[in-house]
Order: sequence, then C-alpha cells, then structure tokens
Amino acid sequence: MAARLHLEFRHLRTIRAIHDCGGLARAAERLNITQSALSHQVKNLEEQIGMELFVRRSKPMTLSAAGQRLLRLANEVLPQVEAVEMDFDGLKTGRTGRLHIAIECHACFEWLFPVLEQFRRAWPDVDVDIRPGLQFQALPALQKEEVDLVVSSDPADLAGVEFAPLFDYEPVFLASAAHPLAAKDFVVAEDFAGQTLITYPVERPRLDIFSQLLTPAGVEPAAIRQVELTAVILLLVASNRGVAVLPDWVVREVRYNSDYVTRPLTERGVTRRLYAAIRQTDAAKPFMSHVLRLMRTEPLKLQRG
Repeated sequence: MAARLHLEFRHLRTIRAIHDCGGLARAAERLNITQSALSHQVKNLEEQIGMELFVRRSKPMTLSAAGQRLLRLANEVLPQVEAVEMDFDGLKTGRTGRLHIAIECHACFEWLFPVLEQFRRAWPDVDVDIRPGLQFQALPALQKEEVDLVVSSDPADLAGVEFAPLFDYEPVFLASAAHPLAAKDFVVAEDFAGQTLITYPVERPRLDIFSQLLTPAGVEPAAIRQVELTAVILLLVASNRGVAVLPDWVVREVRYNSDYVTRPLTERGVTRRLYAAIRQTDAAKPFMSHVLRLMRTEPLKLQRG
C-alpha cells in the first residue's frame, strides 16, 4: 500500500509562490520565511512524494510534471481557502454576516423595505432576506438560528432572546367618508357589531383590533373579509365595502384623502409597541445595531410625512 501523503495548505502556497516568483529567494520573501526553511520544506515534500517537484537546473525554476499537478491543485483549492479566510475575517470584524428577518406584523412591509434599502447600501456584504413570520413559528425559528431577527408586537420570555423596543404606534379605524361611523369622533368595540371588518389574513390574536378591543369586549363583527394587500384593503374601504383597522404609518397615505376618514379606537386611543427580537449573542454585532437604529427612525419619518 502506498504511503499516505500529508499535504498541507502551506505546501500548496509554497508550490504556487515558487512558480510565480521563479526561484526560492523571492518566494521565501513573499511567504515571509527564510530561504533555508523554504528549501527544507520543499525537500521534505519531495521525499514524501518520491519525485522532484522542480527542475532546479533551469532559471527561473520550472515545475516538474509532479509539481505541475500540485500547482493545479493549489490553483483550485487556495482561492476557496482564501475566500473562507476573508469571510471569517469579515465575521470577526462585523463587516459580513446574515440578516434573515421574520415578520409577525403583516403591515410592517410598508416601512421595512426603505429600512433594508438603506441597510443594503451601508452593509453590502451582509446577506439579507425576509420571511413572512405568519406561516411558521418565528420566535422558535430565531432560537434555532433559522432566522436572525423577528419583528413582533408580542414580547415573550425566551432563553437567549432579547426584545429590543423599536417604536410605539397607534392602530387607527379607517372607513369610507360615506360610512355612518364617519360622523363619530372615535369608535368603540360595540361600533363594530354588524360591520364587515377587512383584515390581513392573520390569526386573530395577532390582529390589534381583536387583541386590544373586540375580544376583551366580547364583540363580533358581522363578517370578516381577509385581504393580502394593503392597497386592496384601502380600495375596498373607499368603496364602502367594509371598515378596517390599520397602523398609523399605513393610514398616512389616505390621511388627506376625502374618500376616507380615520378615527382613534376609543376616546383615548390605543397605543401598541413594536419590538425586534434578536439573539443575545448577536446584539453586539455592528450591522445588527445599525439595522435596529434604522428600524426605529424610518417609521417616525413615515408618521410625520
């Protein structure tokens, strides 16, 4: 049985350096070792292989057939190793990484895309992706490192997870200007009895109108119509096909449109807080801190716009 070859990355770097530099002296300088150490390394490798790797009588030094084979291997392997080294260096310094976001708040797409556009320009080497957190258990996925950030309005006590406050928002009643409830200064739970409520396709506990108003009051709308797109909800409301409750950053688009009216929920209004759930081990990453800052400021721009 042939002896096993103990080939190391430094051997491949040596072969490549001598080939590129044409001799031991310049190659040793490039590799930052002595010429004697480099010559000893080549000799040991040749003893393992049982063949010469260089034609030493030629100037510059040229590779033998065996040396050419190792050079091909070096050219295949070393670029991949160097790419991994760069990735590791980027991870250590915080320049690279992964930011996969799950969203439990359906309407959050309205403000999140501008945030991620700013983030992309600042951190081009971070892999960004969005997964709607309505189709799977987002917070357990965060603990399993399947996602890296969860946008949620429902903080929980989870091991290894922290909930960073982002901003407060107000769920706002939205109706057609021709709707009977448009004459009221505010709406209460009982006003929804007999109404068609247009919502996102989300389970009730995740909808503010149910968790904050209707469920505690024991009020049930006459009908619920689920719609995926915000633009379609606005269209249906303007056509007086039903009423809706949307975050204040969504209704800014129709605040001055005479087809709609917006009213607070209850006389005092309802205030909710949105959070970014992240793993505690990721909290110190520079790009994570930056995206949290962007998430806190962008919705405020929209609310003032």
